[in-house]
Amino acid sequence: MADDTALRLEKITPDNIDAALALRVHPHQEKNVASVAHSLAEAYAFGATAWPRLILDGDEVVGFLMAFLDIQWAPEKNPDDRRSGLWRLNIAADRQGKGYGRFAVEAVRQEIRRRGGDEPSMYVTWEPGENGPEGFYLGLGFRATGETSGRQTVGALDL
Repeated sequence: MADDTALRLEKITPDNIDAALALRVHPHQEKNVASVAHSLAEAYAFGATAWPRLILDGDEVVGFLMAFLDIQWAPEKNPDDRRSGLWRLNIAADRQGKGYGRFAVEAVRQEIRRRGGDEPSMYVTWEPGENGPEGFYLGLGFRATGETSGRQTVGALDL
């Protein structure tokens, strides 16, 4: 189990970019989550609404997360619907089941609160199906909203 006192988030920098890009989930999970490289390209394209971070346990890179902060959720349906949440979560294949994902979700929750968001919930989407993260997110208290984003299920967790 992860020692919470040793866990921290770190910005992606020239000093740690190679470690970030080397991060791999279990091969059977690759269809459910985009790579770190893909996520960093999205972070570049989305600018200030993306919040990419490495998850470190001491000096060891154990995961990657990316939050979305105050985005227009579905502007074609409701331009005033702005949301924040967990966009991407990649935990290294050999480090899963040790509490790093739980730490990541809580870190995003705290960042949203720190920024003073108005929404009562944080959001996440997941690819449904075998080997998907649905059980993980539901186990942390997320609830399916009944919405979809593309083919993905939308979940919400009270802030």
